[in-house]
Amino acid sequence: MEIKKNDTVVVITGDDRGKTGSVIDICRKKGRVKVQNIALVTRHAKARRQGEKSAIRHQERWIDVSNIKKL
Repeated sequence: MEIKKNDTVVVITGDDRGKTGSVIDICRKKGRVKVQNIALVTRHAKARRQGEKSAIRHQERWIDVSNIKKL
C-alpha cells in the first residue's frame, strides 16, 4: 500500500465520491483507511460518570483502500 498518513486522497466510489481529504489512520492488515471528514457516522454517547454529558458524536469510518486514489 503506497498511501501514508497525511496524504491527500480523493474518493473514487461510493456515497462520498469526488470528495477529498487527508488520511488520518491506516489499517494495513485489512487494507483500510480513515479519511478526515469522509464517510462520517453518528455515534450516540451516553454519560457514564457524574459530570459527563451525553452527546451525539460524528466520527469517520473505515474505507477500503481500493475506493480511494492518491492526489
